[in-house]
Amino acid sequence: MEGTSRAMHAPALRPDTLRHLDEVVRRCPDMEGLRGLLVLATGVICACHRAGGRVLVCGNGGSAADSEHIVGELAKGFVLRRPLPPADAARLRGDAGLAAEEVGELAEKLQQGVAAISLTGHPALASAIDNDTGRQMIFAQQVYVYGRRGDVLLCLSTSGNAGNVVRALAVGRAFGLTTIGLTGNRAGRMDPFCDVLLKVPAAETHKIQELHLPAYHTICLMVEQELFGQAPA
Repeated sequence: MEGTSRAMHAPALRPDTLRHLDEVVRRCPDMEGLRGLLVLATGVICACHRAGGRVLVCGNGGSAADSEHIVGELAKGFVLRRPLPPADAARLRGDAGLAAEEVGELAEKLQQGVAAISLTGHPALASAIDNDTGRQMIFAQQVYVYGRRGDVLLCLSTSGNAGNVVRALAVGRAFGLTTIGLTGNRAGRMDPFCDVLLKVPAAETHKIQELHLPAYHTICLMVEQELFGQAPA
């Protein structure tokens, strides 16, 4: 089983964006069956960004590390340089209130990015939620507070059954977020809560994680190219 999508259609991505998909399939043939869903997940994130939304990401253990990794690729340059739009650079020069050389450095080094937040990265908040309402609520509470209709919730669970992930997805679906799941090839509790469900062809935890990385790297590469890459003339 390679995944499903809930009454959604894959968007049209540029050929220069899709080359990343072709490349990962050449290097990792296991990704072949996920082509359409990788395109769909990319399109969902791009649409969210263009509408001013944000991407919330969560998972446990190794998947928590993957959540942080995904945010690191989305919120700043990955393989492309993402210079500021001229209007933003001009605004810095006019409003930053810094010395000219500092403003120049800001304008040169700031990068465009997708507003992505890992829900695993707030230990004080997480421990407070755990203490007050229980660890199963750690992600759900953050989705309820941070999420808005039209945002994206991307959840990773190798088993597909992590209770805190399932609750986060349920809250996300209830409040109008588009939900994306990354898991293994077995049926899991998270499955019906995902609008886009990518099931990599593996059943053991470490093998699932090994395939999650090329899957989400490809999504991040395609998002970057589509949003910040220069379209061919």
